[in-house]
Amino acid sequence: MKIEKVKLYKINMRMRNPFTTSFGTEQDRLFLLVEAIDEQGLSGWGECVTSERPLYSEEFTQSSWYMLEKFLVPAVVKKEIDHPDDLQELFHAYKRNNMAKSALEAAVWDLYAKSKGEPLAKTLGGVKSKIQVGISLGIEENIDSLLESIKGKVDEGYKRIKVKIKPGKDIDVLREIRANFPDIPLMADANSAYTLKDIKVLKAMDQFNLMMIEQPLTAGDLIDHATLQKEIETPICLDESIHSYENARQAIELGSVNIINMKVGRVGGLTQAKKIHDLCEKENIPLWCGGMLESGIGRAHNIAITSLANFNLPGDTASSSRYWEKDLIEPEVVVEQGELLVPEKPGIGFDVNLEEVERNTIERKVIE
Repeated sequence: MKIEKVKLYKINMRMRNPFTTSFGTEQDRLFLLVEAIDEQGLSGWGECVTSERPLYSEEFTQSSWYMLEKFLVPAVVKKEIDHPDDLQELFHAYKRNNMAKSALEAAVWDLYAKSKGEPLAKTLGGVKSKIQVGISLGIEENIDSLLESIKGKVDEGYKRIKVKIKPGKDIDVLREIRANFPDIPLMADANSAYTLKDIKVLKAMDQFNLMMIEQPLTAGDLIDHATLQKEIETPICLDESIHSYENARQAIELGSVNIINMKVGRVGGLTQAKKIHDLCEKENIPLWCGGMLESGIGRAHNIAITSLANFNLPGDTASSSRYWEKDLIEPEVVVEQGELLVPEKPGIGFDVNLEEVERNTIERKVIE
């Protein structure tokens, strides 16, 4: 397989509703799409899940654009590629920039699966025909609004509710949720908002029978999470601390983690995600696929990876309509009673709506 050219698209899309975490509030999404085109004119698509500002990680949309344009795409264009795994070696010299790497690798995976005439899920080794889905709800100033949102999502059949928390918006919020919904599968996501000085607060969360608390301490940390896990009963799930297979291995060995939230962009692509999956399967560490407010293109890649066997907890791949008035794929992603069908068409299994891509594009670049 030879990539003849790559097209970069800078996209600006407005989400249907603001989404608030401990990092702040986001409604306008500035992100990138990558289209890889082979000698026959066949296209594969990937999405770079950065935001406009470097809050979740050191990467941001403009830095990823530069990284792709100047380094990653030139390393791939006109090269003979036997398998998408080959990109790991082509990218090896360049440190981190995992979301940029993942976006280009995703496009090549999609293209590779299409060239084989099979769904991306099958190409990755997936075994499921449908996946279970949870929902992630942002921080609300008004607890009644949050309770109303939870009720709506429970009624829609979502298999797990995740709520964002931060200091001052934690114990009282969880208590109210449990008073109204004593039995729902519930987890809390802290997005690194706490320190070991907050152990008393974090221990108090044990009373709420949470499935897990996600990334309570500093992004990148493994040591303090191991200390914390010895002090609390609630299982710790790591997100921003897992950027590679080696991070996952170290976290498991240290006892820092009982569950891992897999975000393909965060770990550098589907190849790394598969390696981490296999490690977690061997070590009996449950996995689930987190979301990064993706358009349908990134969402389709999440569905494909979630079809692997050890993704055994509901992920965050909600319906397109949860986020967008009009998504970039056809048909749009639709969750029914908390489940999604894994597409059977070749590649990501959805058609890219080129008209919508064009409508939302604010800058483009062709590299050949």
